Amino acid sequence: MTHFNNNTTSDFTGPILVLGGTGKTGRRIVAGLQAKGLPVRIGSRSASPPFDWNNEKSWDASLAGVEAIYISYSPDLAIPGATDAIQALVDRAKKHGVQRLVLLSGRGEAEAQASERIVQESGLEWTIVRASWFYQNFSEGAFVDMISAGQITLPAGDTPEPFVDVDDIADVAIVALTESGHVGEVYEVTGPRLMTFTDIAAELSEATGREITYIQPPHEAFVAEVANSGAPKDVVWILDYLFSTVLDGRNAYLTDGVQRALGRPPRDFAEYARTATAAGVW
Repeated sequence: MTHFNNNTTSDFTGPILVLGGTGKTGRRIVAGLQAKGLPVRIGSRSASPPFDWNNEKSWDASLAGVEAIYISYSPDLAIPGATDAIQALVDRAKKHGVQRLVLLSGRGEAEAQASERIVQESGLEWTIVRASWFYQNFSEGAFVDMISAGQITLPAGDTPEPFVDVDDIADVAIVALTESGHVGEVYEVTGPRLMTFTDIAAELSEATGREITYIQPPHEAFVAEVANSGAPKDVVWILDYLFSTVLDGRNAYLTDGVQRALGRPPRDFAEYARTATAAGVW
């Protein structure tokens, strides 16, 4: 077991490129690396130099001199065409002398695991962080307005899911990027318990002190409403895919990825909910 050590020095002296560096996991990883005094390059369309997954010519400036990359593909590795993008990135990374790749992947997604194989077969040092649903989807993502309105309206049924804290994902990625003991590991990360969306609503009600209910609309009606809201096509696609395919019980078990990587248990949803409430998120 590799234990997380705040005093551990990085194996690398060159900058670490964090793709999706302004997103849920990425901005936490950037902050954590900077707190260690490590040089960080943010990979996003708004960064300088900019990184745009849809413009391969933009990648070289971001990759120049980089020794390790955190790869978070937006919106999801299950999206058609993701494997082409990951292969192209790996090829360019090798040309630039990148040594290590840490890929954020999704549990139970065969399409995402195709991208994992590309990274694993790259010839570079690699670590896979395979995550379940994020706690922070309720406070920073697609569902935040539902919590504010007091109704979680999603076609999720009663399928339990081991939701995980993004802070834990970031901590795992940071050690994988900066320490030698995580190369060749697939860390499947979950929270400490299985929860249904009914359980989520109850925990959020408890934390916020107001009633938050879970309502299950028909799947087709939910997808149609998302599409009619003007959401991008790939977001509509991934929500349809997640609720129709991935949330079928295939991930309804806990794993020890956080414990193995960090030497501590994952943070519980109740603690997250209290912290988010105290911060005034809802």
